[in-house]
Amino acid sequence: MNMALEEEILCFLQQPDEEKFEPIALRLYEHQKCRNPAYSRYCEFLGQSKLIDSWKKIPAVPQQAFKYSELRSFPASETVAEFRTSGTTGQGFGRHFLGSLRLYQTAVQKGWDYFHLPRHPLILLMQHPEKAKFSSLSRMGGILSNYRFDSFYVNGEGVFEADRLRAFLWNRTEPVTLFGPALAFLNLLEEISDLPLPPGSILMETGGFKGMDREIGKGDLYARLSKCFRIEVDFVWSEYGMTELSSQFYSRGIGQPHFAPPWLRFLIIDPNTNSEAPSGEVGLLRIFDLANLWSVLAVQTQDLAVALPGKGFLLLGRDPDALPRGCSRSMDELIRHGTSIKRAKQGIGLASDAFVESR
Repeated sequence: MNMALEEEILCFLQQPDEEKFEPIALRLYEHQKCRNPAYSRYCEFLGQSKLIDSWKKIPAVPQQAFKYSELRSFPASETVAEFRTSGTTGQGFGRHFLGSLRLYQTAVQKGWDYFHLPRHPLILLMQHPEKAKFSSLSRMGGILSNYRFDSFYVNGEGVFEADRLRAFLWNRTEPVTLFGPALAFLNLLEEISDLPLPPGSILMETGGFKGMDREIGKGDLYARLSKCFRIEVDFVWSEYGMTELSSQFYSRGIGQPHFAPPWLRFLIIDPNTNSEAPSGEVGLLRIFDLANLWSVLAVQTQDLAVALPGKGFLLLGRDPDALPRGCSRSMDELIRHGTSIKRAKQGIGLASDAFVESR
């Protein structure tokens, strides 16, 4: 059944049909509830025994569960890839197991093309996946670059190759895409203060400084990047992804919402009710990813967001202690780890240029 469902989802990624999202999501949920022991126990604890009739009712697993349980909807012996979170919070790292890379690869490629992102030569501020086999971001860079070693500008020792970047851009006239985590861009700015990119180039950053001792606002970073690379802020893109997902959201410029390709959906959740927040209200972001065949399709994040017209959301920051009621009550059952609930709107400063990083 894995292969048949994988083929169905692959077809959806290649030729999306909005009307097919819900029936595929519901079949995927039933499949994972049967094949994923940890998720099955979680649904049972929630009292989710009846058939459901809407993708919005699919139980979402707290993102932290990937640190404590093997959320695997296939036999462990069939694992072909394992992605890990950074583990910078001091609570270990999360693990996302895949029984095939076909969905992941297709979601990366089709997601990039869905937003008409250019297929320029890539300058990747990350290690090649052969040097970082547990990094989903490195794997994404490999997929987009056809695994060209000369596209990666962080070597096996983790050192950024600034001189090679300067040499590559010297007298170059064709546009490029400079792609990497926000922290890598900050490190780059410490070594290079003025390096104009060819006309038509874009930047793509992937998030903030989780667990690091250095911080900068998104607006400030984009302004510095604009000045250094002689590129308008509107040509700086942001990719929102996480190790626990197989797909990505994208936004462009400052203060703009993130949008999803057709195989991704989201809800904004009121943590007090564990239900969808009223329109325009701040809540916690819940994500449904059809490409997550091998783990769970519904993931409850700790990221604060607000839904905007046009099917996008604006990221506002992170509440590390917040989980919706119900998710937190059942956390011990799923991962044997207690978590407290905190109202998402209290005790945290909200800013539309907040960085959020999950990889």
